[in-house]
Amino acid sequence: MTRTGHEFRSRCSIARSLEILGDRWTLLVVRDLMWHGKHTFQELQNSEERMPTNQLSQRLKRLMDWGLVSRKAYQDRPVRYRYELTDKGRALEPLLRQIMHWGYDNLGGGFYDPVHKKSLPAKQP
Repeated sequence: MTRTGHEFRSRCSIARSLEILGDRWTLLVVRDLMWHGKHTFQELQNSEERMPTNQLSQRLKRLMDWGLVSRKAYQDRPVRYRYELTDKGRALEPLLRQIMHWGYDNLGGGFYDPVHKKSLPAKQP
C-alpha cells in the first residue's frame, strides 16, 4: 500500500523503500520507538545522535504519512503527543536487526541486544 498521490521515482522496491527510509535519521527514529522506549518528541530529540528539531519533525511527519507511526495527544495545554509504531512500522524490526548485525560484524560498531535490553561491547578486529 502506498500513500495516495505519491509517485515513486523508480519501479525498484529497494529504491522505493529508500525514498521513505533511506536518509541519515529515519531508521534511528524507528529504532528509538521500537527498542529504546522513547515516545515523545523530547525523548526522541535527546537521543545520542542529537537530531535537529526540524529534521525530527519532518521524519515523524513522513513516518505518519506512510502509516509507520501514529500519534496521540497526551497533554492539552500545550498539546503534546506520544508517538508509537504501527504494525507496519514494527514490521521493520527484522531489517533493523540485519543492519545492526552487519554494522557489528563489519564496522566494529556497538551492538544493542533488544531482547535483553543491553548494549554489548564493540567487536574487536
